[in-house]
Amino acid sequence: MGYRVLADAAMLAHFAFLVYLALGGFLGWWRPWLLLAHAPVLLWGLLSVTVGLECPLTVVEDWARHRAGERGLDSGGFIETYLTGVIYPEQYLGLVRALVVVVVVVSWVGAVVRIRRRRTGVPA
Repeated sequence: MGYRVLADAAMLAHFAFLVYLALGGFLGWWRPWLLLAHAPVLLWGLLSVTVGLECPLTVVEDWARHRAGERGLDSGGFIETYLTGVIYPEQYLGLVRALVVVVVVVSWVGAVVRIRRRRTGVPA
């Protein structure tokens, strides 16, 4: 039971991480200092996609699922198990990644515009 709880907690943390990766820049519109917390998340995501850096949450979840007697994650990891082919078709993986990049860029550009407007006294 404990391993199952640990695996589920790792899965939920992973989903939260991915939501924060995609949308966390919008928090910078509200509190600009949160961009400092978002930057390393973006770096981790970039390295994960480009270099294949394995996420510790994936390792923990896979280990805990095996210890609980369950099937572990698919060979590709978290994204391949829960998102690709489940939320969106596999052939759209590149498009989904591109859309995430667009959302992140829009969030950061918007945050910078709002920060500059605040500094110059222009209403947002």
